[in-house]
Amino acid sequence: MNSEVAEIRSELDKIRQKCLSCEKCPLCKTRHNIVFDDGIPNNKLMLIGEAPGFYEDQQGKPFVGKAGQLLDRIFASVGLNREKDVYICNTLKCRPPDNRNPLPEEKEACWEYLEAQISILKPRLILLCGNVAVQSILGNVGGITRIRGNWYPPESAIVEVFGAKMMPIFHPSYLLRNDTREKGGPKWLMWQDIQEIKREYDKL
Repeated sequence: MNSEVAEIRSELDKIRQKCLSCEKCPLCKTRHNIVFDDGIPNNKLMLIGEAPGFYEDQQGKPFVGKAGQLLDRIFASVGLNREKDVYICNTLKCRPPDNRNPLPEEKEACWEYLEAQISILKPRLILLCGNVAVQSILGNVGGITRIRGNWYPPESAIVEVFGAKMMPIFHPSYLLRNDTREKGGPKWLMWQDIQEIKREYDKL
């Protein structure tokens, strides 16, 4: 590990430690684990998901279970993987009960941790995975089906993203529920999007 990566990991670990003792919202009482991050800290590609689900809460890692396995396959289809190329985190660090959508006050309470992750890494590209992530960063710009696959400039964000270009993408759990591979279907569209993401990634 070179000194720059070690320094970044050290900065992220300070935020993780603060998050571990967080009691800013009631989710601290129902979580099993905080779900802080996974993948490799880097300044190229970050994926922001929604909120932890059951398996994430159990393991303390984002995107595990079937949705996480599908996400890994999507990245692998263009030669990317979370161990070498992608930093992964969520909008919320604690699981909402019964996997309900996060409440506005929960997103607000958790924003300082996500903002710190973005500011430490300053990624060039951010993938906004699912509606909750999109609304948290871009506001009400429309449903994921309409806006996915488009790059949004940093000034489009309603929060500070430190110069990142952003693309909304389907959440893998949505793709699992919509399994058709027909042209124009969600999985076909995701294939177009991941190829575009790889094209931009290769320019960095």
